[in-house]
Amino acid sequence: MSDQGLVNIHQAKTHLSKYLQSVISTSKEIVICSANKPIAKLVPYIESQKANRKCGQLKGKIKIEKDFDTLPDNFLDYFRGK
Repeated sequence: MSDQGLVNIHQAKTHLSKYLQSVISTSKEIVICSANKPIAKLVPYIESQKANRKCGQLKGKIKIEKDFDTLPDNFLDYFRGK
């Protein structure tokens, strides 16, 4: 593997477990290339989930009406097939 975390497909197939361990232990990504062009990334699963979520992003943007829990009179009829 190069210093930049780039590997070719043959290296990735041959040393997949080694690269997975490296991703887990260092939390750095490894880029898999074909003909020197990046085609995929190995990234830590947990880190990728944390990076996508930020608490409070929708604060003040969502409004729940007072009648939210009240169903229209004929609404249950749809579930009962009437």
